[in-house]
Amino acid sequence: MAALAGTSPMTVSRALRGEGRVSPETLARINAAVEALGYVPNLSASSLASRRSGILAVLVPTIGNSVFSETVRGVADAAEAAGLHLLIGDYAYSDDKRHQLVRALVGRRPDALVLVGAVQDEAARTLLRQHGVPVVETWELSDDPVDMAVGFSNFAAGVEVARHLAGGGRRRCAFVGSAESRAAARLSGFTAALAEAGAAPPEIETPADLSIEAGRVSLDRLLARAPDLDGVFFATDVMAVGGLLECQSRGIDVPGRIAIVGLGDLEIGRQLRPALTTVRIPAYGMGRRAGELILARLGKGAAPREGQVIDLGFSLIWRQSS
Repeated sequence: MAALAGTSPMTVSRALRGEGRVSPETLARINAAVEALGYVPNLSASSLASRRSGILAVLVPTIGNSVFSETVRGVADAAEAAGLHLLIGDYAYSDDKRHQLVRALVGRRPDALVLVGAVQDEAARTLLRQHGVPVVETWELSDDPVDMAVGFSNFAAGVEVARHLAGGGRRRCAFVGSAESRAAARLSGFTAALAEAGAAPPEIETPADLSIEAGRVSLDRLLARAPDLDGVFFATDVMAVGGLLECQSRGIDVPGRIAIVGLGDLEIGRQLRPALTTVRIPAYGMGRRAGELILARLGKGAAPREGQVIDLGFSLIWRQSS
């Protein structure tokens, strides 16, 4: 390759490692030689020598929800300047699968790991700490993070939605969401604030998936159990859209008869009529800040302390659906 590029093997090595002591003209010739020869560097051997893999792993509950894509984009934007490459894992809202992915990734020695959600499994927490992998948990605030955390209070988000609905005179409310920890925290805050307002405890639906169809089916089941239902908090905008569409298909006035609130502030919710009231969360900002913490821990800035927790907050966006 050096001969084809018209330079020395040492210069080729520096260029492939991304070091900055190579002129643009020489780098262009080396890149042309790489393309011509179809060369792919042996990253495993390189990581053994440098103790760095160049991989930043990101684990998300699903790649099918664009709100998580925003978090991944934030991580990617922060990591790009450092030459780190993202490896994305989808754990399908399964704690068991997330544990399996954590074990598999640690065995491949990523430089760092960003997760959506707090790691509850003690075995996984111990594994990560033993191997010294920098970890940022996002979308939650933990009193005892594995390493660092960037997120918002899901409990407080539930409280805010309940106060909004109760303040509008809603007394028979429901919650639709999964059984995982973030949704459970939203439900806990929602339930507590409804009780504080003197409203009935919420009806609860925990669908197997978080799709638009799941939102429609969940609303159908809720109305069968509670015909006097007058407010629903869906744990995601995607399901809230399904609930709104189900109301429209039944001729149920929203928000006159039932108020609907989602979470995520997705584009589809803004474009519907009535537009969807929602909890806006800093999805991109959580990813960006997590990436910056990782870079600092890897020596590219002031190193954050272990156990650092950053609360980026949220905001309730009041639109026509409530």
